[in-house]
Amino acid sequence: MSDSKKYGLRVTQVENTWKTEITRRMTATKTIVSKSQDGFATEAEAIAWGEQALQGFLSKQADRNKRKTEKHLKAKSLAAAIAAESAVDEDEIVDEEDEDDFN
Repeated sequence: MSDSKKYGLRVTQVENTWKTEITRRMTATKTIVSKSQDGFATEAEAIAWGEQALQGFLSKQADRNKRKTEKHLKAKSLAAAIAAESAVDEDEIVDEEDEDDFN
């Protein structure tokens, strides 16, 4: 089983400066850049910025995922409530029709 992460850092040297990219594994073979910054004087500065930016990026993603999950669960419970109410209404209609048959 692979222990690779979905998000990672890539630090490269571009001429006399360093560039940091936050990458995301889209598929097993495709990696996309989610955020980047260039113009760092040293590799250490680029790595420091990248680690800080990655932590902020991941916390922002976690908050977004939490909001979307809450919204999804709320919609799902609302749909279940509507379905339950609909089932109760159908039972009442069937009961009324049965009473009419007996009269």
